[in-house]
Parts: sequence; C-alpha cells; structure tokens
Amino acid sequence: MTADLHASDGPSRSVEIERKFDVDAGTPVPDWSAVPGVVSVTEGEPRHLDALYLDTDDLALARAGVALRRRTGGPDEGWHVKGPLVDGGRTELHWPLTDGDDVPAAVATEIAEYTPTALHPLARILNDRTAYALLDADGGVLAEFVDDSVRTIDLRTGENRAWHEWEVELGPAAPADPEARDAFFAAVTDAAFAAGARSATSASKLARALGR
Repeated sequence: MTADLHASDGPSRSVEIERKFDVDAGTPVPDWSAVPGVVSVTEGEPRHLDALYLDTDDLALARAGVALRRRTGGPDEGWHVKGPLVDGGRTELHWPLTDGDDVPAAVATEIAEYTPTALHPLARILNDRTAYALLDADGGVLAEFVDDSVRTIDLRTGENRAWHEWEVELGPAAPADPEARDAFFAAVTDAAFAAGARSATSASKLARALGR
C-alpha cells in the first residue's frame, strides 16, 4: 500500500560520499588534526536512529544497488531512497516522515524505475550514533564523523547481528577537486587506522544486516 504526500513535499536531493570503517566498541575517537583543513571538531551529538528497510521478495532493489528505508531519529528522519554507487558517491532522495510504514505514493513512483513489484519489510536497523562535525577555519563542515553502535534484524530469517563502525561523510565545505578529495580521505583513513579502526567488511549497514 502507499500513503499520500502533498506535492510540495517533494524530495530533497544530496550526494553521499563517505568512507566506512569497522572498529571495536569503546575505541577512542581519532585525532583529526592531521587531516587537511580540519581546525576543530564539535562535541559529539547523540542520536538514536531506527530504520525499516523494504524490498521485493527477490531483492530487486538490492540487486540494482538501491536501498529504500523509513527512518526515525536524527536531523534527516523520513523516507530515503539511496541510488546506485556512481563515481564514488550515491544520490540520496529524502521525503518527510509519514505515519505508519506504508510507502508514500511519491516514493513508490521513484522506486517504480527499478521494480513494479510489491515491497515488503526486509530488515530493521537500530543505531545509537554519536555525530561530530569536522570544521575548517571558517566554521564550514568539511565532513561529518559518526561513531555507530548498530543492532539489526533480518526480517526474512529473524537473524540478529550487532557491530560497531565509523563513517566519515563529506560535508558542504569539503574539497571539490578530486585530487584534494583523495588526499582528504587518505588522511582520514590514516587517522582512523591509527586510532584502531579497520577496513569495512561490508559496503553498507543493510548488506551486513543481511549477512553480506
């Protein structure tokens, strides 16, 4: 079933470019002072995120590299459609939160590009997050660093999983030049590894929730 959204509640659009790391719970956050342009880091902001992911029975969205979720908590709660990975980034569409789990008509229209088949609950992901902004000399956000304690359930099998991870996502003040961006992420990776992080074992939380 679908729920209605007013035409004025069309999606906002952003491009998500990030790096993910596995890390043990309780690991102190990295020292970001060696990352180009970072002059300060905000105090951590706690967020509790609760996301329900939906897909077809044959995982048509997942096979297309697309994710659909309804998430509560955090500054961008609502309905999200994440597109396939292209040139290191994923386009994310965001609609306002609606009551209940029925997919809004506008979201269903977007998803129809990938599949016309009925959608069903796939996984639930609970995330206790602490978010920090990495700021430049002018107070611009170079990146957001999040420290995530994740619990999931695969709604097809009932299997539960839990892990800890870090993510660093580029912000509005991040370098636009590809070479400078690569240097930024290289320094981010060095700082994360120095603090005890490891390369991520899954491409996304949803993939890991499904045992991938």
